[in-house]
Amino acid sequence: MDARHILTKYYEYANAGDWDRWCDLFADDQVMDEQLAGHIEGLDTLRSMMKGMGDMYRVFRNTPVHLIVNTQGPGGETPGTVKAAAVSHLSAVSASGAAIEAEVMNFFKIVDGKIAYMANFHDTVPFQVLSQG
Repeated sequence: MDARHILTKYYEYANAGDWDRWCDLFADDQVMDEQLAGHIEGLDTLRSMMKGMGDMYRVFRNTPVHLIVNTQGPGGETPGTVKAAAVSHLSAVSASGAAIEAEVMNFFKIVDGKIAYMANFHDTVPFQVLSQG
């Protein structure tokens, strides 16, 4: 699976709430720096964390606006490594019914067809409603 296809599936599975298949896109030893959840290491930890997504949001839509994939070779990385980024717009409704709108930037390092590293960046203010009952 090439990097652009992986990114397309990343958003497709997230928007469908198919968190098992979404997690399948990640390497067993994945590392994620998630702005709200913090530093997450290992696929088992990620799978466990994602089981709560359906309880956290009534609606979750993360729509990619721009996908950028490094097609110029590994750039000093090990063979089989591709770096990519995505700019997206997130529209969600929390479990309590509060609306969330945010612009998001994700950085990906894909190694041998799996997401090995991912970091996201966004304004955290819209997500404060998640901690409110």
